[in-house]
Amino acid sequence: METGSLRISDIRPDFIYMMEQAVKAPSGHNTQPWLFRVQKDRIQILPDMSKSLPSVDPDNRELFISLGCATENLCIAAEAKGYAPLPVFSGSGEITVLLSEASMIKETSGLIEEISVRQTNRGIYSGEMIPSDQLSYLRNTPLEENISLHLWSKGEWEFDTLSSYIFAGNNRQMNDHLFKRELKSWMRFNKNLPRLISETIMGSVLKAGIQNRGDKKKLDSSSHLALFALRTNTLPEWFALGRSLQRFLLRATEKNIAFAFLNQPCEVRDLSGLLAKDLSFTNEIPALILRLGYAKRKMPYSPRKSWRERLVP
Repeated sequence: METGSLRISDIRPDFIYMMEQAVKAPSGHNTQPWLFRVQKDRIQILPDMSKSLPSVDPDNRELFISLGCATENLCIAAEAKGYAPLPVFSGSGEITVLLSEASMIKETSGLIEEISVRQTNRGIYSGEMIPSDQLSYLRNTPLEENISLHLWSKGEWEFDTLSSYIFAGNNRQMNDHLFKRELKSWMRFNKNLPRLISETIMGSVLKAGIQNRGDKKKLDSSSHLALFALRTNTLPEWFALGRSLQRFLLRATEKNIAFAFLNQPCEVRDLSGLLAKDLSFTNEIPALILRLGYAKRKMPYSPRKSWRERLVP
């Protein structure tokens, strides 16, 4: 069996298209922690551990969630090109997507068109509430095994509880110098200013009070909060959550629903446990939180490295 990657000149155009869609997946701090190895009948997605975030993501959970998102994009693109993708997740964290041509044409989900326009929108939303039919569409997102999804509207006690934990998470993270140093190392600074000046300005706003005031405005302008939870918090579940999350995000994009992550309570371990208790979870571990609503305007897209830059032998 082949073990190395094909030469670029030997890679099928369809496989190139699949990787072009995979790299459009979301990732923490836009680290883009994926690598690709391409063979005749498969594409491997490998973790790039040099993109890990030891302060905010010490067990690499969010890194493997990102790999799951990239895998889901690749599988959607494969189906759009007439393939029957079969992702296989190894115990070491490598994903192999086996690609055989489908024996019959499968009706695609239609989400392929949403991959290129999906974006995380961290701005203030309009305050408009999401109608019930669109909420039902989001709630019916197909989820992988052991992944659960909760949606709460502004005004429900669970929304308020989550908000209070988001503020508590800010208090913890914004007083953690290792967290702030890591965050600043991944920020994209104003190119028109010397980096030292940009870092000084950014450092002055990375304070709990400022962050909480900004997040309160964002929460007040949102319609709902979504929480994804796990059962065992294991590596295969992280990958499964990424695939489920990406389906949810693409469905939201399809309905012009904006979203942004507010994962602070899930990233601080003891807060996560307290949050689960306050939500009366008995067998669920909070893993991701998003706010949902309608954006006033589109935001600039985050820069992406091409699949060529992420190809390994």
